[in-house]
Amino acid sequence: MGDVKVYFCGSICGGRNDVPVYQKVVKKLRTYGTVLTEHVSSSELTDKGEDAVVAGARAIHDRDVEWLQESDVIVAEVTQPSLGVGYELGRAVAMKKRILCLFRPSSGRCLSAMIRGAEDGQMFVVRDYVEDDLDNILEEFFKSLKRT
Repeated sequence: MGDVKVYFCGSICGGRNDVPVYQKVVKKLRTYGTVLTEHVSSSELTDKGEDAVVAGARAIHDRDVEWLQESDVIVAEVTQPSLGVGYELGRAVAMKKRILCLFRPSSGRCLSAMIRGAEDGQMFVVRDYVEDDLDNILEEFFKSLKRT
């Protein structure tokens, strides 16, 4: 597939508890291509969002939508509920992007039916996981891309 452009989604304002998991996911994603949204896994980024962007929320929105359009695939860690991630996934579906959502049942949370119910096994894949399974799940997903 050449250099795959990956858009990684994870909670920012919704809570930063899963940053260590995001870092593991992004590190693995880098082996498959370019991660356009590496900053989501940064431990510097707080739940206050990207303070450094002077132009504010509009600039972040527009930049991220551009990255979504540019991306080949979307990988979202959806354990920590996030309005932004939900919005990004909705936009990605409308753009007919391939999507992988990762959810950890061990969190004790319930995954939104709007995400779980979007699963079609092809364009929108939802995988429950434990951290030890991450490498295999990502490998399987990226292998499936090459078959289509």
